[in-house]
Amino acid sequence: MSAGGTLSILRSDSYAELSQYRDQHFRGTRYDQERLLRKSCTLYVGNLSFYTTEEQIHELFGKSGDIKKVIMGLDKVKKTACGFCFVEYYARGDAENAMRYINGTRLDDRIIRTDWDAGFKEGRQYGRGRSGGQVRDEYRQDYDAGRGGYGKTVQCQ
Repeated sequence: MSAGGTLSILRSDSYAELSQYRDQHFRGTRYDQERLLRKSCTLYVGNLSFYTTEEQIHELFGKSGDIKKVIMGLDKVKKTACGFCFVEYYARGDAENAMRYINGTRLDDRIIRTDWDAGFKEGRQYGRGRSGGQVRDEYRQDYDAGRGGYGKTVQCQ
């Protein structure tokens, strides 16, 4: 491998790169969305337990930087937590650290995933699924045992 190839690998930071996912309800052009995502300080956090609290999110995500606010995702019908949230940082570097170090870690016995978000707007805290929760929950087969939410099935001995 050439020296130039090695240097480009060292400069790349896959955690700061954008995923293929795009919010289908974004109001604007694809270019506008890409531009906002590249400078965003807001993360979408998915695959949360329905019982994960805002305090737990603050504790975990606060390890990578100063959090401006956490917005918990709510079932639009029941107004209960439905497995996602938005975490907004004051600085892009802090959000990049969260992508780098927190994405794929375990919280409340769930492997959480983080992704860049173009910025929270009121109303986005509500699930978009037919039942009021997340769309992906309508296809799930695994449930939090004894807790009524989705997640890892626990076997009792």
